[in-house]
Amino acid sequence: MGAVCLAILVIAAWVVSASNVGFAQKIAPPVLGSPGLISHVSQVGENRQQLTVIDPSMRVIAVYHVDSGKGEITLKSVRNFHWDLQMLEFNTSAPLPQEVRSMLEQK
Repeated sequence: MGAVCLAILVIAAWVVSASNVGFAQKIAPPVLGSPGLISHVSQVGENRQQLTVIDPSMRVIAVYHVDSGKGEITLKSVRNFHWDLQMLEFNTSAPLPQEVRSMLEQK
């Protein structure tokens, strides 16, 4: 009798543990107002689009190129922009932010 009970317990444990194998876990839908992913698609060539994905909570941006002719998706870059947003100014061409500020302060 004890062996039968043990066998039933082993089979029950196996069934319970096996039911989780091979199945994707459910992902909770986003809650309204929660910071989800932001995406933007733009055409960058005849058969190519650029997909930009931004995760505001992690402050990360990723850029992909999608080749619709080949069906390929290529990751082009990923960047954490947290520190970019900490800079007071950055500009590679005139007028520089300090120049604009000086012009406005002269008025």
